Amino acid sequence: MAKAAPPPAPLAPVNVNLRDALEERYLAYALSTIMGRALPDARDGLKPVHRRILYGMHILKLDPGTAFKKCAKIVGDVMGSFHPHGDQAIYDALVRLAQDFSSRYPLVEGQGNFGNIDGDNAAAYRYTEARMTDVAGLLLEGIDEDSIDWRDNYSGDAKEPIVLPAAIPNLLANGSQGIAVGMATSIPPHNVAELCDAALYLIAHPKAGSEQLMAFVPGPDFPTGGIIIDERPAIAETYRTGRGSFRVRARWTKEETGRGGWVAIVTEIPYGVQKSRLIEQLANLLNERKALLLGDVRDESTEDVRIVLEPKSRTVEPATLMESLFKLSELETRIPMNMNVLVDGITPRVVSLAEALQQWLDHRREVLLRRSRHRLAAIERRLEMLAGMIIVFLNLDEVIRIIREEDEPKDVLKARFSLSEAQVNYVLDTRLRALRRLEEMALKKEQADLLKEKADIEKLLGDEKKQWQTIAYQIRDTKKKYGPETKLGKRRTSFEAAPDVVVADLAEAMIEREPVTVLVSQKGWIRALKGHLTDLSTLAFKGDDALKISFFAETTSKILVLASNGKAFTLEASKLPGGRGQGEPIRLMADLDEGSDIVAVWPHRPGAKMLVASSDGRGFVVAQDEMLSSTRKGRALLNVDAPATASVATPADGDHVAVIGDNRKLLVFPLAQAPEMARGKGVRLQRYKDGGLADARVFALKEGLTWRDSSQRNWTVAAAELKDWIGNRAEAGRLPPKGFPRNNRFG
Repeated sequence: MAKAAPPPAPLAPVNVNLRDALEERYLAYALSTIMGRALPDARDGLKPVHRRILYGMHILKLDPGTAFKKCAKIVGDVMGSFHPHGDQAIYDALVRLAQDFSSRYPLVEGQGNFGNIDGDNAAAYRYTEARMTDVAGLLLEGIDEDSIDWRDNYSGDAKEPIVLPAAIPNLLANGSQGIAVGMATSIPPHNVAELCDAALYLIAHPKAGSEQLMAFVPGPDFPTGGIIIDERPAIAETYRTGRGSFRVRARWTKEETGRGGWVAIVTEIPYGVQKSRLIEQLANLLNERKALLLGDVRDESTEDVRIVLEPKSRTVEPATLMESLFKLSELETRIPMNMNVLVDGITPRVVSLAEALQQWLDHRREVLLRRSRHRLAAIERRLEMLAGMIIVFLNLDEVIRIIREEDEPKDVLKARFSLSEAQVNYVLDTRLRALRRLEEMALKKEQADLLKEKADIEKLLGDEKKQWQTIAYQIRDTKKKYGPETKLGKRRTSFEAAPDVVVADLAEAMIEREPVTVLVSQKGWIRALKGHLTDLSTLAFKGDDALKISFFAETTSKILVLASNGKAFTLEASKLPGGRGQGEPIRLMADLDEGSDIVAVWPHRPGAKMLVASSDGRGFVVAQDEMLSSTRKGRALLNVDAPATASVATPADGDHVAVIGDNRKLLVFPLAQAPEMARGKGVRLQRYKDGGLADARVFALKEGLTWRDSSQRNWTVAAAELKDWIGNRAEAGRLPPKGFPRNNRFG
């Protein structure tokens, strides 16, 4: 009996640094996600799964006009040969390529239930069928002519294309979305005819920028239509940087119902919005009484979108109703743009509109050169065969005799007529019936035609200008197929300026405007007294509390609050407690962090600006409109690092800033030296050795600097007397003029 083999020796443990191992493995995973799943190639605009689906359909000969095949067959072949990541992932990608509300130029023509704009899923792949569209045919045009590079599939038993020839700029035409590791991409779809015009201009003007190309590509063109209401400078900046967003609204019309009544009909909704979810959202607004002007909402859609919005009263202006719904629902959305793509198929980078088009043009030139070389090689092989066949035709009887009588006719033919190995094999493989049809004139005509074509190709390969002329001709041909006069090529998304109707808050519109006096105590309690009161001496406060801030406002006003943690909160004056009691803590109305205090409270003025600063002397100018928030959580405004806190918020009305520190040093500098920001840390306003910022004020230099002392008297220092204190931002300053309050406050 044979002895059992001894067990293998145990592997010796290997010490590995955990940090290095994690970094190495996570980097490999990140690169795999970026390259193999999430980011599209800038040249053909496809991710690997989409490219594999189209190539799998090409192998199955599912060209436009051919018979449909089951999607189960397509998914199975793609998964078995190229994409081993699950059938559902492949089918979901296939479905999206076929949905005319998801893809501007669908690459797959589906038969069966492929989902709808309501968000319903497609039927299972055993029930649906598909084939490629003409657009997909353009992406694959020339793939069998050595036009692109290939690589082994995951199992190594087949080849798959690294990139498709892409005769249309698919990256921008159909757009792309994806989330990788540490980066994402979001490219909205565009109009092919406009992209072709821009590409032609870029060929003629290689140094053209994105702003120049906007003469041809004014903005995205979404498959669901809609209206873009961004200003042209904002769109230009988005295309220049490759990052930004587009503000898209639903398209609607007013429809008369008789007797003075009317309804608003929504016929197009923003891209990516599910209609059923939108209807549900509008119904919830109606039920929760947030859409105060909306009376009813109905979905009367069939194949086309038709959402009926009925006003609560016929006296409501249609534009006012729609503006309120645009603000409250997904009838208006922001569609992001982040053109993060694989440049040259390798490097992930954010590109501009001009760079994206240039990537496609460079790829088309490479495809043209490779197809031309492939055709040139085929012509040379055919010319060689024709030369041999002409010799055979001229000596046909001798050739037949040699084949019949010689033991090794191949060698004899090579020696007798000076033929090459390939020519002899071609002659010997030619059937007798083909010999009967041989004609010297036909052979020589084919030879002459091929020689002319060869000369043209060689001239093309040696002349870059001619190459770009050929590419331009191909682009013009593509534009003819998908021009603005065609059903598929007609622009669907239009552009309009944002309307003048502004509905800040419909609840506010329903409030009767009355004057109020807002009071804030030192412990952060707030209340609103009716009318504008000047005598507040009789007011009572809780315990040892006292008045901190008071100002005049109206019931429709918004009240801004700056907390010591740098957050800004928005309160509604109409919702403040009345003056009969002692008010309520601001903490009950805003989510203030534990340990945060109230720094400043003031009424919002549209268009006004504030200077905000922290206790460590850093600050900036911010528009009050940027400080507004719609939730209790507020908005991050001034970034502060402990132990520093937000300490100053003063109106930026004037041209100079006066700052004073705890060290009692005063500095005056031009307001222009303080940057205007929406949020951040800001810049250093004053330099200190000890302590920090005590107070700041913005004033007009020609009117002088005014402060109030402890006796409530106003002091003013004229501009001429301030010359010793005027300097530049971030200087130390000097002791203030005589009479300045000892508490280092402007009052």
